[in-house]
Amino acid sequence: MRGWGRPLSWMPSTQGPIAKGTIRTTFVLGMRLLIQAGTLLLVARMLGPQQFGAFTGIAALAVMLGAFASFGTNVVLLGEVSKAPGRREEVLKYAVPTTLSCGGVLLVAYLLICTLVLREAGVPMMVLLAIGISEIWLQPLFGLPAAEHLALGRIARSQMLATLPLLLRLAAAGAVFLVRPDDPLALYAYGYLVASAVALTLASATMPAPWPRPATWRVPDKQELRDAVGYASLNITATTPAELDKTLAAKLLPLSAAGLYAAGARVIGAATLPVIAMMLSALPRLFRDGEDQPQRTRGLVLKILAVTSLYSIALAVLLWLVAPAFVWIFGTRYEGIQHTIHWLCLAVPGMALRMAAGGILMALGRPWIRVGYEIAGLAVLVIAAVLLTAHLGAARMPLALACAEWVMALIGIGYIAIARSIGGPLQAATVLGSSDGD
Repeated sequence: MRGWGRPLSWMPSTQGPIAKGTIRTTFVLGMRLLIQAGTLLLVARMLGPQQFGAFTGIAALAVMLGAFASFGTNVVLLGEVSKAPGRREEVLKYAVPTTLSCGGVLLVAYLLICTLVLREAGVPMMVLLAIGISEIWLQPLFGLPAAEHLALGRIARSQMLATLPLLLRLAAAGAVFLVRPDDPLALYAYGYLVASAVALTLASATMPAPWPRPATWRVPDKQELRDAVGYASLNITATTPAELDKTLAAKLLPLSAAGLYAAGARVIGAATLPVIAMMLSALPRLFRDGEDQPQRTRGLVLKILAVTSLYSIALAVLLWLVAPAFVWIFGTRYEGIQHTIHWLCLAVPGMALRMAAGGILMALGRPWIRVGYEIAGLAVLVIAAVLLTAHLGAARMPLALACAEWVMALIGIGYIAIARSIGGPLQAATVLGSSDGD
């Protein structure tokens, strides 16, 4: 900012730890973006719109259910280790068996939903099983060491670790693309499973201390369950807005149209990575200062929302302008994706603000507020998708997503604004409901 005087008071200082952490983490997430983009392009090209729509729909369902598999213990681990690193052992003693048992139940539910509700996708059972085990068992376990690194302030390292399974999936996609088998979906699904297993093995080796021995595992007590249940709901409602639309598309649209929509939605989702980087950098400070320094926390919240608003508007404009290039990037079989991305630009600012508001509420210990508005948004998404599918052609799912994202963003920001006007988020909880479920 040299030569321009003092920076604007509502913008984060470029010398601040969160700004520096955001830059470092954005760089790491930029690597993650390149990896995801490579995987997306390889898988989309080798499967074609129809198979890609089916694959994305069932994979999105697995991701949604996998978000609930840890029953919130990954966020409990993040919060507890942020405050007292010595707590990691006690949390992991019940986090690991909880994840394994809850994931087993959800894996059965996933297979039933795929075979009974998503029959149109026509995906073989072995493919379903490979994707389900990866996302509902292995990835939730993998999230525990990633959360521990994040809690210890190793933000970039945590994100590099989180990038590992994506890198391995890129390698699997590249191998399948080169081999060109008769059934690329099945072969990629098996590579998907191997990638998750290898990533979990390597992540275990990076932990500051070994996993607790099975002999020490235990069932969480009532208070631990009470602490985790809000975050469990938070995990699934935070993940579902980014995934449910792909599953709905696979059910409500012709599979080729679902493939076009899924490819476009993945593009705009990847473009919001800097917002995720900023929230990851801010989370440890929000966890620490939320109760003890409310004035400082309110200032940080305002900066986060202001930067998110400016970035997301600029991003939507840029995506609108470059949308025609995606036909060339994805190939001629994806003709029409540019129109899908144009409509999806309406959802971009709402999506970014929903992420920012949700991260703020989570860190301030108000998971139930976030759960509430994300459930409302999911209801809007389902209703809008069903109603619009019969009438608006290519605009139907993008408009449904935009409606849902803006509803969630406005409710979340509205809560934060009310909280600030009456003295801060913690005081406002007595008016709008606390995380304890009162």
